[in-house]
Amino acid sequence: MKLTKYGHSCVRIADDSDRRLVIDPGVFSAVPDALDGIDTVLLTHQHPDHVDVEALSAAATRNSELKVWGPRDVVDQLAKVEALADRLTAVGPGESFTAGGLQIQTYGGQHALIHSSVPVVSNVGYLVADTVYHPGDSYTVPTAAVELLLIPISAPWARISDTYDFVISVRAPRAFGIHDAIVSDVGRGMYEMHMKRVGELYGVTRYEHLDDSVGVEL
Repeated sequence: MKLTKYGHSCVRIADDSDRRLVIDPGVFSAVPDALDGIDTVLLTHQHPDHVDVEALSAAATRNSELKVWGPRDVVDQLAKVEALADRLTAVGPGESFTAGGLQIQTYGGQHALIHSSVPVVSNVGYLVADTVYHPGDSYTVPTAAVELLLIPISAPWARISDTYDFVISVRAPRAFGIHDAIVSDVGRGMYEMHMKRVGELYGVTRYEHLDDSVGVEL
């Protein structure tokens, strides 16, 4: 399989047998490129940096086969968009299903707390093909083994010590950073330096930098 990041938290996972999907095509991402040739979209939650409703609607208009999975509140929101109304499936934590030809397991259920004044929305993390774990905006640790962890680097809800503990708890052999559109190159370098250090310190996770639009083999 190959994983390609299209900015911020948007990734495409594909293999040579037409099994493919995209997770979290949001407004900070290159959505048209990410969704090119894609019939399956997984959404972790409703925030715009994880779902660009206008771009997703346009993709559904172009592609009659496009289908979308996401938490109930996301599905209810997208059901109001004509092009998406009949393409939606609601999912919650603790489910297992097939999407884009790939086996999916779901975890979590709730977005990480931003502040007491900000409503907490649903969030579902996805483990794809027993390999890649995308947590969305959460530190939910999956109960299954993970080969490749996608780590939210910086967010209004994220505290770096909690991020490091998340990496240590998941204990994936390999990791890449996501959710990084709001940091400078200098800030990203600092986060990545410490991510590598923590992985090496506990002898578990090899953290690697992942450039946008560059596919890596899994």
